[in-house]
Amino acid sequence: METQPRGNDAALRSVLSFTFAHWRRQGWLAVSLGLSVCLATLTEIFAPVYAGRMIDALTAGEGATQAAVYAFAAMTVLGLATVGLRHLAWWGVVPFTLRMMRDVAGESFARVQRFSSNWHANSFSGSVVRKITRGMWALDSLNDVLLMFLLPSVVVLVGAVALLAWRWPLIGLLMGAGAAIYIGATVLLATRVIAPAARLSNAWDTRMGGVLADAIGANAVVKAFGAEHREDARLAHVVGKWRRRTWRTWMRFTWIGTGQMAMLWLLRAIVTGGALWMWHTGKATPGDVAYVLTTYFMLNGYLRDIGQHVNHFQRAVNEMEEMVHLYDLQPDVKDRPDARPLEASHGEIRVEHVDFRYGDHVTPLYQDLNVVIAAGERVGLVGRSGSGKTTFVKLIQRLHDVTGGRILIDGQNVADVTQQSLRAQIAIVQQEPILFHRSIAENIAYGRPGASMAAIERAAELANAHDFIMRLPRGYATLVGERGVKLSGGERQRVAIARAFLADAPVLILDEATSSLDSELEMMIQQAMERLMQGRTSLVIAHRLSTVREMDRILVFDRGRIVEEGRHDDLIARPGGVYRALFEHQSGGVIR
Repeated sequence: METQPRGNDAALRSVLSFTFAHWRRQGWLAVSLGLSVCLATLTEIFAPVYAGRMIDALTAGEGATQAAVYAFAAMTVLGLATVGLRHLAWWGVVPFTLRMMRDVAGESFARVQRFSSNWHANSFSGSVVRKITRGMWALDSLNDVLLMFLLPSVVVLVGAVALLAWRWPLIGLLMGAGAAIYIGATVLLATRVIAPAARLSNAWDTRMGGVLADAIGANAVVKAFGAEHREDARLAHVVGKWRRRTWRTWMRFTWIGTGQMAMLWLLRAIVTGGALWMWHTGKATPGDVAYVLTTYFMLNGYLRDIGQHVNHFQRAVNEMEEMVHLYDLQPDVKDRPDARPLEASHGEIRVEHVDFRYGDHVTPLYQDLNVVIAAGERVGLVGRSGSGKTTFVKLIQRLHDVTGGRILIDGQNVADVTQQSLRAQIAIVQQEPILFHRSIAENIAYGRPGASMAAIERAAELANAHDFIMRLPRGYATLVGERGVKLSGGERQRVAIARAFLADAPVLILDEATSSLDSELEMMIQQAMERLMQGRTSLVIAHRLSTVREMDRILVFDRGRIVEEGRHDDLIARPGGVYRALFEHQSGGVIR
């Protein structure tokens, strides 16, 4: 799913295309903002004209008082128009940008949520969050730079140079050529010198976020091994790399900024010298010189800002690049255009001639796998690690697509139905149940949003969880901590079982996880699981074979094949059988 990093030109095109696509969603507002900015800028262009006329009027003597007052009034009106139009533009850009940031945050999150389990397994959650949040805020900077800074700068440059060239072609040529050279150099330095360094510093910034999230999320393990100093050293190594890359980027900004100031100083000297020469030769009045210099100083401010804004623009592009790249990635598993909701009431599962391989693996895990699980049947899945039992249930959930054959639930191909409806018909209790940092009630109700409190409590009672929940300080309103760390392993298991009870799905998957619990808790959870399996098609991934003794059928996996199947007593009676060997290994050779 990942692709190679793009070059700067490709990244620039991709980010601008992404940004303009979001502008089009608010097209009328984008056009209104552009018009407001352009009109506000045009009023600034004409202000130096009236400043020059006022100087000429003042030097002409008392008879020109009316002309001076007229020029002053015109400058005042233009100034008020500038203030009003710029306020209107900023007033409009706030909701414009906030809507874009809202949309981008929501859409990026939605895309990431729909990427495959493999993608999430290979990605740092902290890094992904950093890509989205950094890109979202960079979009704010990009909007400001493009609409509120670069657009008026371009309007001023074109308008001011055109007015000067219309009256004094030489001055217009000098100012236009100098501005063009300055802007060209600024863009070239930003894209060819700063961008590569900024891309590297952003990559290490992303990695730093991942390292922080990884260590903080696994803090219990860090404490268990007294490894705080090791994690400090690991972060220090990454921060050191980030500091060196960022130092190089910032120093390039510094040197380029100094070069831009020198170029503007040179341009000012040339324009001022040209204006004085025109006055000396009688081609310009003192008011004309004042007009030229006022225009230059206005243009100088915009050119100085252009240098900064181009650098900010390039930085925003670099910071958005990783987030925009998420939009280029396609989910491994997608709903078909004509996908319909799954209608499952019984829960019969049929696996017909299924072939499957992971990614680019040459050797398939499954070849022509066939099995039928009757509605309401309780089936244990056993086998050595890597034998294919976990992949079997993942294919039923359609976390991966089969490469051949099909899987049916109540006669409906799982590839032809929507993923949401499919997974809504499958309740899961994982080996290591993951809870949200929300209340216990919210965690139980996750499988059925909007469930009543009475239904939540009933599910907890069935899961043998109600009593321990009521002993907590806030009962069902107790927050469980990140990933449920404030609860014990047995408590998390029972909350997860309660969640499955409330979901009330026809198909149930249990990744049996009682081996690490004491005997009393194991008995309570086993009782809850037995109640949960009643009337449901149940698949139990067994790590301890004693937990599948009472299953209706046991499927024994070995290297992607079902090599044995039957009830516990039948399988244990087969001399040399795989199941018998596994059972003897766990029971110390004693068969009862």
